[in-house]
Amino acid sequence: MQGEPDRFVDAAFRHGPSINHTSTLRRRDYLERLVVGGFPEAVRRTPRRRTAFFDSYLTTLIERDVLELATIERRGDLVKLLALLAGRAAGLLVPATLAGQSGIPRSTLVRYLELLSSVFLIKSIPAWSSGQTQRAVGTAKLAFVDTGVACHLIGQDAFRLGEPGGAAGAMMENFVAMELARQLTWSQERARLYHYRTKDKVGVDVVLETPDGRVIGVETKAGATIRTEDLAGLRNLARQLGDRFVAGYVLYTGQQSLSFGERIKALPLDALWRLAP
Repeated sequence: MQGEPDRFVDAAFRHGPSINHTSTLRRRDYLERLVVGGFPEAVRRTPRRRTAFFDSYLTTLIERDVLELATIERRGDLVKLLALLAGRAAGLLVPATLAGQSGIPRSTLVRYLELLSSVFLIKSIPAWSSGQTQRAVGTAKLAFVDTGVACHLIGQDAFRLGEPGGAAGAMMENFVAMELARQLTWSQERARLYHYRTKDKVGVDVVLETPDGRVIGVETKAGATIRTEDLAGLRNLARQLGDRFVAGYVLYTGQQSLSFGERIKALPLDALWRLAP
């Protein structure tokens, strides 16, 4: 979309905390990107026509692709579940809780989740742990592959996302995780994508781990300022890993790179698609 290299993963593992990046983008620019998503048809259209595209896309996906894969007892349940999932994007994926909230039997709901994953609508992000992190929580996180679809399902445009009570934080975290998942399909560094969360609810949005054990941590903040508590998860992960911890980044909607001690840095969020090794 921007004609940029999209190689943040390789740059991060190669340069660690020495990365510096400035940006001209502001928070509203990022919110607009979340709402548009990545489908070429959605990118080219006006907001009204984009809404029609998303409606058509979801209808086609459910009535053709999903129904071809399995017999769905009640189509309305799947539509209701999609909206419920979009409202919980970037949250922990707990089938028992979703079953209770949706009224769909747990066994049926698990099958629906598998179907939605098989047609590349949602993705499950596994929890990261190692022999030294016995307190890590093993529950996966939910992500929508395209934030444009997710924003459409919860009925929020860029203005509504940015309001108090809007879903900017969750959608931005979802966006970053899926951008990194996409880059991992072509990056020179072979890494797997996880999230990290302890029983004390200290966490890191995205953990990238290479086969040789090197780790990058990425936190996402929808605001243009960084607070001390925003760094707690990355610092916890750095202590757990020692020399295996390459760097921790807070991707935020500010415009400058900021250093927060050894191996932890805040970067403008568009570093995701503008950096190269």
